[in-house]
Amino acid sequence: MAQGKTADQDQVALICERYQNDPHRMLDILRDVQDRFRWISRETMATVAAKTGLTQVAVEGVASFYAFLSLTPRGRVTIRLCDDIVDRFAGLPAVVEAFERELGIVVGQTSADGAFSLEYTPCIGLCDQAPAAMINDVVVTGLTPEKVREMVAALKGGKRPEDLISHRFDALSPYERAKRMVKNNVRHAGAVLLGPVPADAGLMKALAQTPAGIIDQIAASGLRGCGGAGFTTGMKWRFAAQADADRKFIICNADEGEPGTFKDRVLLTERPHLLIEGMTIAARAVGAREGILYLRGEYVYLRPLIEEVLAERRARGLLGKAIVGVEGFDFDIRLQMGAGAYICGEEGALISSCEGLPGEPKTRPPFPVTCGYLGFPTVVNNVETFCHAARILDCGAQWFFDMGTEGSHGTKLFSVSGDCINPGIYELPYGLSVRALLEMAGGEDAAAVLVGGPSGTMIARDTFDRRLTFDDLATGGAIVVFSAERNILEIVEYYMSFFVHESCGYCTPCRVGNVFLQKAVAKFRQGLANPADIAYLKDLSATIIETSRCGLGMTSPNPILSTLENFPLVYSAMVKPPKDRIRATFDIQSAISDARVLAKRRSSIYDKDFTK
Repeated sequence: MAQGKTADQDQVALICERYQNDPHRMLDILRDVQDRFRWISRETMATVAAKTGLTQVAVEGVASFYAFLSLTPRGRVTIRLCDDIVDRFAGLPAVVEAFERELGIVVGQTSADGAFSLEYTPCIGLCDQAPAAMINDVVVTGLTPEKVREMVAALKGGKRPEDLISHRFDALSPYERAKRMVKNNVRHAGAVLLGPVPADAGLMKALAQTPAGIIDQIAASGLRGCGGAGFTTGMKWRFAAQADADRKFIICNADEGEPGTFKDRVLLTERPHLLIEGMTIAARAVGAREGILYLRGEYVYLRPLIEEVLAERRARGLLGKAIVGVEGFDFDIRLQMGAGAYICGEEGALISSCEGLPGEPKTRPPFPVTCGYLGFPTVVNNVETFCHAARILDCGAQWFFDMGTEGSHGTKLFSVSGDCINPGIYELPYGLSVRALLEMAGGEDAAAVLVGGPSGTMIARDTFDRRLTFDDLATGGAIVVFSAERNILEIVEYYMSFFVHESCGYCTPCRVGNVFLQKAVAKFRQGLANPADIAYLKDLSATIIETSRCGLGMTSPNPILSTLENFPLVYSAMVKPPKDRIRATFDIQSAISDARVLAKRRSSIYDKDFTK
């Protein structure tokens, strides 16, 4: 036993050495440990701490922060079921029941023989083909109870998760593997990103310009960040270029964790070269030599494809020293995997994660463009933004500027899912109405549409003529369609539970306030609300928005606020007094439920079926 433990710690030490014992690579180290041993023990944390020069408490802080890392043993095959509201409506409950029956365990458990673990995970970017799940690093979609039975039988019979995709999985290229696992569902290819794209044309034209000239092009195009905030890209690049520092960084935020969003997943699959080209152009513009592509843990199945693209570009002289023979133009990119933390989509939290820390937002100012990764000037843009930048350098600023509307230029990738006939990706110019997009997607019967994910806006039928622009309905891309048969309050309660689960816990308004909001919505669903509860929802939401530290808390009340505004009757219908004019404001059954468990007895007063 002791020898085995020593051998394990020797392997942990080798993993640390693979990353030069660098504490800033802590997430990489712990991910590799998790993959190798299926958990991170206290002994392992002690070894990692000794090798990286940190305290064991610091290591445990990282290990306990990320959902894909575990401080207890997990099964050799870990099945993560996507528990998004779209998956629930698409048949997830029957799929869960089938997994539990076939595996002999319930969600949250590991089988006695250590073979299987079954658990829930939030949105994994596959809403257009729900229900979906991750089986180790393999993605499976369009699940049904029948498909579950077949998969579990195969796994119990000795098949690898990869064999569920193809019996010749190892012979497939990384691109072919990704395509076998996930459909791209490109429903409409626009003129910028998903139509014909000449290889590296933007980079070649960028080389003929000065760094300042590149930034002028980006600024003149009207390009704004495509992750949701919409900050002017040219201005961000200019600030970083003007910063005086020995090192600068370009970071691609490929951590699209907003439920209902999957556009970057498609670009990472179909346009990975365009993405790296855009990052390289940004490096040229601001004077950066180092880049990081932060890929969300749920997209681990795309890692081999991204690594192949990076290696190919290095071999072709498009990354590394003296890119395309230009002396002094040095730039390379490392791939940083996430590990299941929605908050890391916020740029400060993402930078913390890249630094080997828990993914907690940073206090601003200073802003990343002047003091970002490791304290150096850092440009953080998402996948779609970098891809747009490469196309702008190729086709010109005016070409891009002329598409869309005033203040919202170019095209936008919309991730459409939910109750519609044709879920998938639509690349369209800004300015399209929600109604027009619904007609394209076969969602004309929608009763509600969530624009921008849970941190966005839920609108009703009477506002479907609103426009998808930064000045009207701004969105990072998510468009979730809900039919009239869906319960609005159920949707709201789900999204509030999502925010409760994903809060980093740093600030009290977000950590505690969202719990209170979730409980208040549950009160409405149970028919226990009174008119004063509506005012309570608004007041508490305003407090959370005003006092939270980062974008998660500032937008987490949006599911409540937008539905209060656009679906007021849903709430008012739940606060009508009963016929006897007596309102139940206190649920005695819920209040004493914990006491029943602790006392191991029931109440002769409140339990009507109680017998002595």
